[in-house]
Amino acid sequence: MIRTSLPLVALLAAATTASAGAVHGIQPDDINRNGDPCVDFFDYANGAWRKQNPIPDYMDRWSRRWQSGETNKEHVRDILTELSARTDWPQGSAGQLAGDFYAACMDESRINALGAQPVQPWLAEAGAMQTNADLQRMIGKLHDVGVSVPFIVYANEDLHEPSKTIAHLYAGGLGMPDRDYYLKTEPRFVEARQKYLDHVAKMFELAGTAAPQAQQNAQTVFAFEKRLAEASLDNVQLRDPKRQDNATAFADLAKLTPSFDWGRYFDAAGMPRNAVNVTQPKFMQQVEKELATTPIAQWQTYLQWQLLNASADSLSQPFVEQNFAFNGKFLAGTTQIKPRWKRCAELTDAQLGEALGQKYVEKYFPPEAKARMQDMVKNILLAMDDTIREIDWMDDATKQKALEKRATFFPKLGYPDSFKDYKGVVVSRASAWDNLVAAQRWNVADNRGQVGKPTDRTRWGMTPPTSNAYYNPLQNEIVFPAGILQPPAFDLNATDAVNYGAIGVVIGHEISHGFDDQGAQFDAQGRLANWWTPKDGQQFAAKGQCVVNQFEGYFIEPGVHHNGKLVLGESIGDLAGAKLAYRGYLKSREGKGPEPTLNGFTPEQQFFIAWGQWRGDETRLETQRSMIQGDPHPIAKYRVNGPLSNLPAFQQAFQCKADAPMVRPAKDRCEVW
Repeated sequence: MIRTSLPLVALLAAATTASAGAVHGIQPDDINRNGDPCVDFFDYANGAWRKQNPIPDYMDRWSRRWQSGETNKEHVRDILTELSARTDWPQGSAGQLAGDFYAACMDESRINALGAQPVQPWLAEAGAMQTNADLQRMIGKLHDVGVSVPFIVYANEDLHEPSKTIAHLYAGGLGMPDRDYYLKTEPRFVEARQKYLDHVAKMFELAGTAAPQAQQNAQTVFAFEKRLAEASLDNVQLRDPKRQDNATAFADLAKLTPSFDWGRYFDAAGMPRNAVNVTQPKFMQQVEKELATTPIAQWQTYLQWQLLNASADSLSQPFVEQNFAFNGKFLAGTTQIKPRWKRCAELTDAQLGEALGQKYVEKYFPPEAKARMQDMVKNILLAMDDTIREIDWMDDATKQKALEKRATFFPKLGYPDSFKDYKGVVVSRASAWDNLVAAQRWNVADNRGQVGKPTDRTRWGMTPPTSNAYYNPLQNEIVFPAGILQPPAFDLNATDAVNYGAIGVVIGHEISHGFDDQGAQFDAQGRLANWWTPKDGQQFAAKGQCVVNQFEGYFIEPGVHHNGKLVLGESIGDLAGAKLAYRGYLKSREGKGPEPTLNGFTPEQQFFIAWGQWRGDETRLETQRSMIQGDPHPIAKYRVNGPLSNLPAFQQAFQCKADAPMVRPAKDRCEVW
């Protein structure tokens, strides 16, 4: 996954080498022995596992990769249960903060007894607004606790001087996944709009609004958000960093939105009045129009809805169930709400992840694991060097720039060198709501505090227990939290073939993001700058177009296929990641000799099966539809079959014939890196 703005986050893979215990390889019982690796490798590598392990009711997809993530949450729960069992932690310590936050979240009876009471003062304040000044104060108050409406102000690196951190203005304020849900005419979007109107009305009713007024409120909210959606970039446009590169002098913000007092806003937020990057000027022009012309009563309704939407899962059970009915059942296809302990573990990690993370890494990430990852990263980075040097379509000048960029890659493994102290956060067992507000307020202030300062390269965009990874082009860093470096993702007793086929492909994937259609626009210092000759830039674009064309041909149901431009970056990452990991694996065996054949599979076959088994998600159709619309990651089947069908090493490993479905014809074969 690539991280270019807000702390996002994406998908990964896994395993490692022998230490103590029996050495093992892939999972032979997961393989569909009736399948053919040369016809449908996704079905072959993991088909038996999927058949024997249906998706749990509370999940939208399932595989060993997702199973391990849920197991990891059990580890987090065990830590939090142990922390919350003690009441004598020093006030403000990591143990007290994480333990009491979790304990209060788990007090379901108290939360249910309160109903909508915690959010009512906020709703009342929004409903009492009379003037533009009142509105601006309310927007600021909501921003203080992470409710980002109708725009978002967030600290990130300067696109042209990433050693400095500045404020960025992002579009926000939509209650559905993205703009297309408001605008497209296909039946699934029309249905989503009606479901959304019903959902908004029901949430207002739960908060005490009479049904007729709640329905009217829903119409007001939808009309307001639709106007914002019409002024927003779509998901493909959002992948182009140049479109979001709009440095703006602080004084010029007043020209863009004269109805908003930016000086007062920045002063109240404790941020210096420096230049900012306005990622979507057209969106902010629409915000100005709303500020200048939309009646305050409509703003009241809109802000109340956004507050309810952001708060729903932290209120009583009726709010949780209604929120799940739309976002879980309808959009994702899940049929059961996650257990409360799991939701509380996730929330504690999201809000106080580095307090919890200290305890997590002590127990689940030994020094040997970090050392092993460092070795794998080194080999796969060297494989990238070799690949760049051998490319025949790139001239020497561009190759030199590419090698310079590769040389500045900065890996982060496991956990930060120093953890956040959360100084000033007050957490108690008395109120889950107050704890959430306090933690949100601290995290927002922590981010704002970076504006105007030199970029702190020790900061992480994910918490240590997170089962994920990312690449940040502005710091040219690849980051692998301890949460993903767990069995079966990362296993010190697995063969090198399995390690490199799983976590190794993820490492290669994240490295490749530095050279995909987005990452390739950033130079060795993380600046948004062109380092390509015109000829090489054109050839690189043509190589990417091959991948676009390939994924445009992958359908999830009749008439619904991948958007090749949307998934281009992740698909380049998977394609190059598999190639780089395989080369890194071969490099790791230099001077050691070949690994053994296990369960009838050669080391080369184990490598590719490891990727197919780790990435082999079964995914609900509703989730596939949402992914096709807005997720830059392809569906799992095509993350497996798509890249491997381009790799000669895969064809050789399974002795596939030239006309096999898993072998793309030479004229159609894609290779970017």
